[in-house]
Amino acid sequence: MKQLQEFANVTGLSVHVSHFPSGTSKWNKIEHKMFCYISKNWRGKPLVTIETTVELIASTTTKRGLRIHCVRDDNVYNLGETVTDTEFNSLNIVRDVFHGEWNYSILPQETKVI
Repeated sequence: MKQLQEFANVTGLSVHVSHFPSGTSKWNKIEHKMFCYISKNWRGKPLVTIETTVELIASTTTKRGLRIHCVRDDNVYNLGETVTDTEFNSLNIVRDVFHGEWNYSILPQETKVI
């Protein structure tokens, strides 16, 4: 959330976030629609390296025009970074009426000129 706040501040955009509740990804229609074609595409091919897997996913297409875009993310992400209560409370979060714990917007913060 803190990094999304930084993104919103830099771009001036509002970021709308919607999470699936835990345990519900099996009902995610996007995953099902894409993964069945990905599975067909790599059927019988050994997934021996990450590069092979990424290439097979990225080469997935359908007759109706579905094209999967896939790239390897080699960025290093710091684990265990903590956000203080003060930092969290300063985020400009507006929770949606419907399940605000899963659906919310992060709005740009006003920048103060000193």
